[in-house]
Amino acid sequence: MSKEADRLEGAEDEESKEEERRPDAPEATVSKRGRATTPSPRRGDTPQASPPRFVSVEELMETAKGVTNMALAHEIMVNQDFQVKPAVLPEGSLERQVKEIMHKAFWDCLEAQLMEEPQTYGHAIKLLAEIRETLLSFLLPGHGRLRSRIEEVLDLPLIQQQAENGALDIGKLSQFIVGMMGSLCAPCRDGDISKLKEVPDMVPLLKAIFSVLDLMKVDMANFALTSIRPHLMQQSVEYERSKFQGFLEKHPNALDYTEKWLEDTVRCLREDGSCGAASSDPPSLLAANVHNCAYLRLLSWDHASDPFPETVLMDQARFQEMHREEEQLVVLSSVLLIVYTTTGEAISGLPGLIEKLKGVVNAMLADMHAPSFSLQEALATIGEKLCVELSQCLSQHGYSPFAADRKGTLRGQISAIVQPDNTVRKLMESRVQNYLLASLMSSQHKTPPPLPGGLAPVAREVKELAVRFSRLINFNKLVFSPFYQKILQKLLTAEESPSAGT
Repeated sequence: MSKEADRLEGAEDEESKEEERRPDAPEATVSKRGRATTPSPRRGDTPQASPPRFVSVEELMETAKGVTNMALAHEIMVNQDFQVKPAVLPEGSLERQVKEIMHKAFWDCLEAQLMEEPQTYGHAIKLLAEIRETLLSFLLPGHGRLRSRIEEVLDLPLIQQQAENGALDIGKLSQFIVGMMGSLCAPCRDGDISKLKEVPDMVPLLKAIFSVLDLMKVDMANFALTSIRPHLMQQSVEYERSKFQGFLEKHPNALDYTEKWLEDTVRCLREDGSCGAASSDPPSLLAANVHNCAYLRLLSWDHASDPFPETVLMDQARFQEMHREEEQLVVLSSVLLIVYTTTGEAISGLPGLIEKLKGVVNAMLADMHAPSFSLQEALATIGEKLCVELSQCLSQHGYSPFAADRKGTLRGQISAIVQPDNTVRKLMESRVQNYLLASLMSSQHKTPPPLPGGLAPVAREVKELAVRFSRLINFNKLVFSPFYQKILQKLLTAEESPSAGT
């Protein structure tokens, strides 16, 4: 089970305890308490509403299974690149060793049977039966002729009769199978099918046939996913919501961190009128605006110290990855803005220059989030390389040489980006975040917002990030909107009501 599922299963409680009865007890149960000893920061000493309760082992297992299934369904919906992949057992694992031994024994037995005089076909007929069912499973409803042909040629009673009379031609059946596989496979398997036609010996051929059939099963599963994904949205939303509702009924504290996340967002908006992005027109305290700002805050979340909200827990890694992309885009756009403001009109409009400069900067920032990466050193190197590139470019186009003082200014301003409060860096960060927020607010209207100034050189990258961010958020909203509405209604009503005693 994934790390996220483990945390959900434990109700996000690092202090929860489980006391198991003796293994020989007739009904083993587990005592599980909630976060009664860890009150939420906003609740002070208010006791938890839900008392400790006993949960059976069966309930825990069912919860774990439900969370795992929910995580898989969620992955299929939010990850457009999700694909089924062939199972690969770890090298040297006991399971892999046992599987290899059993397979070798089977194929050795098959080879021995085919070398007997007269030949016996017990194992071969079992293989043909499995191949027949596999080929039939690939057929679509309109493949009536192919179905009839497979059933006619791979007629198991007839094959059994031929085997008993010594008239079975395994080679001819194998050729038919390979030809049928070529008709049913995806284009990416054409090479594998061609290789099958070159295998002369029967046992290696049958082994290779099964290997390719396994790949075709994966291809078919991925084709099915691609085909049905557009029709799965509503069912997936209802499935995830019902699974989470069932989990919430077993663990009433399972929205504590979500409530705190939204409450902190309301407080931030009231205190400084923003949600991380500088704006002359701060969002109003409408439920939708609060919610969108809360999502934007997830991009700069302190994952080391603050528990992630439960309703977005399955996407924590995605938010971390998008935050890394955002940071790199901020540094990249900051460098390019400094280059163009420092060199002036001399390089504006020169064909191919912007992509060349982007390539240089991106190459130096490729490992930006690696533990050993030094942004200060990378920016110093970027400054030097860009001075060289700009000098060559100006010379090629007949402009005045890049003066030493301008080179020094450029290197100094680029190196200054290492400071988080650098003016240019903060400006580009606010513009990227404002664009992400605007994309989220306008996503329901299917109209992308205008790109803020200074982001034109990274327009493609920023827009791609905004699309993935909005898609992820919109799906999360669909699933958890009933839970969010209750929390936001309570928070905003409390903010508007006069405090007690006044």
